[in-house]
Amino acid sequence: MIKEPIKQLLEEGTVIPAHPLALNEDKMLDEAGQRALTRYYIDAGTGGVAVGVHTTQFEIRDPKFNLYEKVLKLAMEEIEAAGITDSFIKVAGIAGPTEQAVQEARYAKSLGYDLGLLSMGGLDHLSEDEILERARKVAAEIPLFGFYLQPAVGGRVFSYDFWRQFADIEHMYAIKMAPFNRYYTLDVVRAVSHSKRREDISLYTGNDDNIINDLLTTYRVSVDGQPYYKPIVGGLLGHWSVWTKEVVKLFDEIKRAREEGVFSQELLTKAQEVTDCNAAFFDAANQFKGSIAGINEVLARQGLLKGNWCLMDHEQLSAGQKAEIDRVYQEYPHLNDDEFVKQRLDQWFS
Repeated sequence: MIKEPIKQLLEEGTVIPAHPLALNEDKMLDEAGQRALTRYYIDAGTGGVAVGVHTTQFEIRDPKFNLYEKVLKLAMEEIEAAGITDSFIKVAGIAGPTEQAVQEARYAKSLGYDLGLLSMGGLDHLSEDEILERARKVAAEIPLFGFYLQPAVGGRVFSYDFWRQFADIEHMYAIKMAPFNRYYTLDVVRAVSHSKRREDISLYTGNDDNIINDLLTTYRVSVDGQPYYKPIVGGLLGHWSVWTKEVVKLFDEIKRAREEGVFSQELLTKAQEVTDCNAAFFDAANQFKGSIAGINEVLARQGLLKGNWCLMDHEQLSAGQKAEIDRVYQEYPHLNDDEFVKQRLDQWFS
């Protein structure tokens, strides 16, 4: 169900930004801006993109906005225009009750998306067994990208046993671990390592508070009395939707360090700098209430968005968040890609 070049890239590990939503001041879709964002991620050298996910705003599914199908289609059109459909991982966000999730999976597959990133938020009324059955039904429609979303933004905590069964789902090829919690992340790694499908499942970090350290870590798990080694090979991150050209450079540096087995002090220092930037962008001081607006604010400063607007009025920058973004911009100029964006902005909007 998944193309071999896509599966190979997924296993090697790559940069997959979570695609934001471009709006105008009337909170209507800015189609030119939406296309420009996709072009930005392609030209920055990412290995894929995830559309219709949390960073794209789950409300795009609300009938009063009705943007889910539109944003998926716009991104696919740009990917096809770039001629990279067989070498670029196309991930569609899948959400909602089983029937809705299955319908979204079918639509994404019909457009040519490679995997469905299955959100398990908003389903607190379902048991773990019921959520597993939902995942199996979605996996029958599109190759599955599992998703452990942090509780602070709508996720829930799952047991080790849940992930152990999840790992055995046929046609599930990757899991994004984003609980922002070391213990919960370890649950997923151990569960996958003990699955008979462990060689078919790639682990991706979504822990925006621990990106570089996740990518430098290879876990050692005892399987049948023998050590089994499982790395986190790449990332699917909202944080990677900004300053993306420098993200790709940093990821290449991380890959070289992994291959050589030598991690410099400078790389570990950058890990903390990235986390500090994320605290500002994601509004960690206010339990991530301004996370989407924060990402949009950075893109607006670069000219990629017209403003930091979100579909819902309550989604906005928190008090003091703009000053925090000012601070990290000033303290870590080597992490931004403003010059890269400035040189290509007119081209992306043409």
